[in-house]
Amino acid sequence: MGVKCSLVFSALMLLLLALKLEAGEIAIYWGQNGNEGTLASTCASNNYAIVNIAFLVVFGNGQKPVLNLAGHCDPSSAGACTRLSNDIKACQSRGIKVMLSLGGGVGSYFLSSPDDARNVANYLWNNYLGGQSDSRPLGEAVLDGIDFDIERGTTQHWDELARALSGFSQQRKVYLTAAPQCPFPDEWLNGALSTGLFDYVWVQFYNNPSCQYSGGSAENLKNYWNKWTAIQAGKIFLGLPAAPGAAGSGFIPSGVLVSQVLPAISGSPKYGGVMLWSKFYDNGYSSAIKPKV
Repeated sequence: MGVKCSLVFSALMLLLLALKLEAGEIAIYWGQNGNEGTLASTCASNNYAIVNIAFLVVFGNGQKPVLNLAGHCDPSSAGACTRLSNDIKACQSRGIKVMLSLGGGVGSYFLSSPDDARNVANYLWNNYLGGQSDSRPLGEAVLDGIDFDIERGTTQHWDELARALSGFSQQRKVYLTAAPQCPFPDEWLNGALSTGLFDYVWVQFYNNPSCQYSGGSAENLKNYWNKWTAIQAGKIFLGLPAAPGAAGSGFIPSGVLVSQVLPAISGSPKYGGVMLWSKFYDNGYSSAIKPKV
């Protein structure tokens, strides 16, 4: 009897462990408001598994790359943001992945050719990833990968950028993530996502009434979620605003999210969790949903 109980207990523990391993995670964007706290404190909250540093707003087409971190530091002043190196390392010591996000809703970014895409990939590798440069904007810390938040410029050559960045994984793993809009397929990132190289895709289910939660119904959201989980990618995240003021539309109260929306989508094998925009607006939202994500 004792042996049987032990075997049953072991089986239950294995099942619980498996369920825990399949639990979702929370990704957050940080960098666009100087009042959102430091990167180190963001990670110390233990609410997030992935932090996207936002944004590299100018690059490609021969332009000098420009990093914009709002009120945190002035990247145009040599060495001004290198102090973030210690924060990045502190995050990574907690097992948190730290990405550099490209693009966003403002700025000037444009890839003019396959060669241009490869040149941008080389710049990113040497200045933010595992390569070498005398002018690394964030210091010696090595970021875990690159996030594609492409919302303007061009629809072309992002696939070549993804392939070139992925090629560096032969030297050190480069995670690729993307933040497409929820209308399917995404106008800007369809080519890049078609490569099947992306580890995490956080779909922006906000500012898009046709596919977001609205009117107390998750039906549209679920229909588009099913389309997104059919793409070739690692994990798919539900991208949401962390507060009503974080976006024009699409905010889901935390209680509604955990009781109605997550149960409708989390059964997908590709379910990865929730992405939030952004740290500045996250005043308790991630803490409220984390146990249920």
